[in-house]
Amino acid sequence: MPLNRNEVYELSIFLLIVQYRSFRKAADHLEMTASALSHRMKALEERLGVRLLNRTSRSVAPTVAGRALAEKIAAGLDIIHGGLDDLRGQYHGAAGSIRINLLRDAATLLLRPVLPVFLQRYPNIEIEVAADDHFVDVTAEGFDAGLRYAGTIPEDMIAVPLTPSLKWVAVGAPSYFARNGRPRDPDHLLDHSCIRIRTGRGQIYKWEFERGEERREIDVPGAVISGESDFAINAAIDGVGLFYCLEKLARPHVASGQLEVVLPDWASYGPPFAIYYSSRRQLPHGVSALIQVIRELDPCGDAG
Repeated sequence: MPLNRNEVYELSIFLLIVQYRSFRKAADHLEMTASALSHRMKALEERLGVRLLNRTSRSVAPTVAGRALAEKIAAGLDIIHGGLDDLRGQYHGAAGSIRINLLRDAATLLLRPVLPVFLQRYPNIEIEVAADDHFVDVTAEGFDAGLRYAGTIPEDMIAVPLTPSLKWVAVGAPSYFARNGRPRDPDHLLDHSCIRIRTGRGQIYKWEFERGEERREIDVPGAVISGESDFAINAAIDGVGLFYCLEKLARPHVASGQLEVVLPDWASYGPPFAIYYSSRRQLPHGVSALIQVIRELDPCGDAG
């Protein structure tokens, strides 16, 4: 049986309340009163014969039935929005807005190099970027897509690789080597000061090295811990310690002589950068366009 206009509107109100977990915030968004929204939801529940929301004086949350309904409404709206995006892209040029959550290193190496071309080619797309190395549930936080290392993406997401495997190296400043000498083997790093890495999931990262069939994983020592590549690279340039990073990030500093690659015969090739999105949502046209531009310009194509 087809839905009438009021029923469609009530379902959209219900979804907004679930997303905000608040009658007041949903009411502010719709420029209505919280009381009016509450009355509409009570009427919807009575008509459907099932409780959709659990209400307290401080919060509102969906029931099991309400959560299931909200997921289906959201999926349906995503299909509708995706169809509209495709229509705009086909007949009027890609338009709309997209929100991307990505690693800071990915912002530097992938997004910044392609952004001028992307905006020139798609001037009607508004892109909001959140660079965050902490793991984020992109769907729950309202992002259209995320950009992380392929090995860290949840299995229920659709992941699209954007780069080749990424090369990692250890680097240090000439001033550091003048004071402390050079490690000749990955195990010798245990006798050096290193700038340790805290990952977005909170763990201290063990440096990985490969040479032919040999593999080493070193839990390096060091008084400085950072999750910020820019800070750590600059600290390495200042002689604070050795640092392990993407070769592409270190390359300009190596070319200028500020840094040198440690153990050049040892390196590690890790998972590529990949863009990912919910398997239950249709990919917005703007994200598809961004993927196309990144693959075309291939800013990390020479990473190996």
